[in-house]
Amino acid sequence: MTAPAERPSVLFVCVHNAGRSQMAAAFLTHLAGDRVRVRSAGSAPADTVNPAVVEALTEVGIDISAEVPKVLTAEAVQASDVVITMGCGDTCPFFPGKRYLDWELPDPAGQGVEAVRPIRDEIEKRIRGLIDEITPAS
Repeated sequence: MTAPAERPSVLFVCVHNAGRSQMAAAFLTHLAGDRVRVRSAGSAPADTVNPAVVEALTEVGIDISAEVPKVLTAEAVQASDVVITMGCGDTCPFFPGKRYLDWELPDPAGQGVEAVRPIRDEIEKRIRGLIDEITPAS
């Protein structure tokens, strides 16, 4: 039996790390399990995760109520194979050899759960595609 390849590492970045990046990290963790290392961070983190985001994920069986927004660090970017930005602009550090993707998604800040659901569903769709790209078939 051969040793498994090292797990790919993905970092999701948005401004407040309270909505889109939290949803993306939660979906990747939920759907890929231990096949992928997952991080999320924000260039200007909020104090708490958006309650509408917590509610929208709870509706699909994912609990992020204990998550807290984290500050983006150069170390987190360096430790990641794939960096997915969601509106953090030019504040995300760039390191050669990393794969960068920019996912344009509406910002759920200040929105109710009704407005968050379509964002959640789009993120889930993109995460499923990402898993197919970065993990070996089982």
